[in-house]
Amino acid sequence: MAVAVLFLSRPDAAGAETAVFSSRSGVAIGGYDAVAFFKHGAAEHGRRTHAVMWKGVVWRFASARNRAQFEANPRAYAPAFGGYCAYAMSKGMLHEGNPLLWAIVDGELFLLNNKQVHVLWRADTAQMIAAARLHWPAALRK
Repeated sequence: MAVAVLFLSRPDAAGAETAVFSSRSGVAIGGYDAVAFFKHGAAEHGRRTHAVMWKGVVWRFASARNRAQFEANPRAYAPAFGGYCAYAMSKGMLHEGNPLLWAIVDGELFLLNNKQVHVLWRADTAQMIAAARLHWPAALRK
C-alpha cells in the first residue's frame, strides 16, 4: 500500500503544497529514518519498503513501526527548517543538512552541514535557533 501511496500522491502543479523539505532525488533526510533520531539517538538508514510521501518528498524508515509513528504525527519527527542546515538558516542561507550531524533540542530535530558548523552550533544553540526562526521559511524564496 505504501508503494501505491508513493505513486498516487505525487504532487501535481494544480494542487500540490510547496515542497519545503530539502531532499536529494526526492528523498528527505538523505533516506535516513526521522523517527530513529528520537527513538534510538542515532541516524539509521530507512528502507524503500517502509516509505511514505509527505510534504512533497519521500520519507524512509527502518521499520513499519517507525513509519506508522511518523504518519501519526509527522511534525513531531520531521527536522526543523525543512532539513536544511540550521546554522546556515540562522544566517538566512540554504545549505543541505547532513543527517550524520544533528541535534535534538527541546524535542526538535536540527540538521547541520559540516563538523565546523556543528561546533559553532553547540557554542550558541539557542541564539542560532532564534535567528533561524526569523529567516524560515522566507529563505526558501531567495
